[in-house]
Amino acid sequence: MMKKLLLAVLLVVPTLVTFAQRKRAAANSKAAETTTVTDSAAWRAERYVINRDSAYADPRVGLRKLMGGNRRFVEGKSIRPRQDYNTLKQLENGQAPFATIVGCSDSRVPNELIFDQGLGDLFIIRTAGQVSAAASYGSMEFATLKLKTKLIVVLGHTECGAVAAAVSNPENPPGHIVTLINDIKPAVKKSSHQMGDRVQNAVRQNVIEQVNNLRELEPILAKKFADGEILIVGAVYDIHTGKVEFIPETLNNLPQPKQKS
Repeated sequence: MMKKLLLAVLLVVPTLVTFAQRKRAAANSKAAETTTVTDSAAWRAERYVINRDSAYADPRVGLRKLMGGNRRFVEGKSIRPRQDYNTLKQLENGQAPFATIVGCSDSRVPNELIFDQGLGDLFIIRTAGQVSAAASYGSMEFATLKLKTKLIVVLGHTECGAVAAAVSNPENPPGHIVTLINDIKPAVKKSSHQMGDRVQNAVRQNVIEQVNNLRELEPILAKKFADGEILIVGAVYDIHTGKVEFIPETLNNLPQPKQKS
């Protein structure tokens, strides 16, 4: 009996060892393949990866970087860059985000996820309906002056509750909610003649109005935008598809950087 048991063990052990060796070899091969592929130009092109330093230096490149990140998100190709402990440690002494996102507080619009960015990439300001006031303006100016961030994106989204409230125009809204509604009302009025869904039309117009407001915001943003030092554009995120549409009206006739004498 003991001999049969010993023989069975001797037969099983090599199989287990072989299986473990194969598993380790497969893991090592996969790791090696990942290292090689992710460093290749083909891998970067397939996933629309754009150099982060270039995006920080040039807001037009930064805009393409956001577009590429959202395209990865929509296509299920997210690479979740710079979301590790090493990046965390590298950022201990400072930050240099390549874009400021002025977005809505809606929990369905997580900025780093939908743009597939990581730690230190995006300076984010969020309020319901992305309505801005003094604190928000100061935050944008801080990012522009102190952090040298050159791209500002006003990001609205479909099915926005704050915009829907402004469209329905309720009597005596409670608390400070009236402030949000009043700020969005001009966009509701301007878009009221448009065909289609009233809320979605107002969402889009609200972004356009906010972009124009920031472009004229004295004393810092207005001058830097006019001089081409920064870009301020608008976009709308579709909560049904995950896609971010940059609004053409906010991309046209953007100022060029002034040549240094």
